[in-house]
Amino acid sequence: MSPALRMSRDSSHARWRPDSIPDQSGRRAVVTGANSGIGYVTARELARRGAHVVLACRNRERGQAAVERLRTEVPGARAELRLLDLADLRSVRAFAEDWSHGRLDLLVNNAGIAMVPLSRTADGFESQFGVNHLGPFALTGLLLPRLLAAPDPRVVTVSSEGQRFARFDMTNLDAERGYRAAFAYVQSKRANLYFATELQRRADIAGLRLRSMAVAPGLTRSNVLTGGANSARGRAYRSLMRLLMRSAFRPTPEGAKTSLYAATVTDLPGGSYVVPDGPFQLRGQPVLRSRERALQDASTARRLWILSERLTGVRYP
Repeated sequence: MSPALRMSRDSSHARWRPDSIPDQSGRRAVVTGANSGIGYVTARELARRGAHVVLACRNRERGQAAVERLRTEVPGARAELRLLDLADLRSVRAFAEDWSHGRLDLLVNNAGIAMVPLSRTADGFESQFGVNHLGPFALTGLLLPRLLAAPDPRVVTVSSEGQRFARFDMTNLDAERGYRAAFAYVQSKRANLYFATELQRRADIAGLRLRSMAVAPGLTRSNVLTGGANSARGRAYRSLMRLLMRSAFRPTPEGAKTSLYAATVTDLPGGSYVVPDGPFQLRGQPVLRSRERALQDASTARRLWILSERLTGVRYP
């Protein structure tokens, strides 16, 4: 699509709001990490418009509480909990093998971790690379037959505006030569963007109907910087994060806009990257972003794809 056409499309959706979402009745959607934050809002708004939503969560108690809350906020919602731990490829495989709803219309790869101390997944990968990239890569590949059974399948992968600052090092994706939490985080988010664009390239070559999108939510209030492994950090860290959340971060529903936009705008082309339109992509209305170095770097995306297949053991047909 030409830049001019993209700009025209951006302008037509400049005032897009969640109540612009068309009827989602009949669609089956999976949202990972849907027990809180952007994931919860994404699942809730899809359910509000009639979709059957599966909240894919790591913790049963928190996930069930989210389902009950969603059903209270959206009476009659079709929502259910299924357990998924992206830090364990056995859990990812079990989730895909246990899928019992036939086709899958929409997969939102939302779950992730950020700025955590060095740790390893159940399979031995650096946790941010493992949870943010390898887990979603494996999940999407294992669910691909279900997606391709749908008439208009779509995959939305949540990256970050921070990926723009990544110095992507293919030789140190797994923190084999030193670890810096912020560096590993933005690198894993760049990997999300490479994955989404390479998935679209491969779908196009194969002549598949699948549309793969990537999004950046902007600065958004969630527990990604305070929950999980970050909950064990000291009092000073927690106080600073709470202050930043209140003063600089947007309410969660604002951050969910790009995910919902990518998941539901009818004429959105595959390969789109949706970001907030404000300064530095930190806040604003959903807009398509085409001038992004990673979107054009097909060589690195292919190399990462091949490595990801080898590390996860998941090969896309």
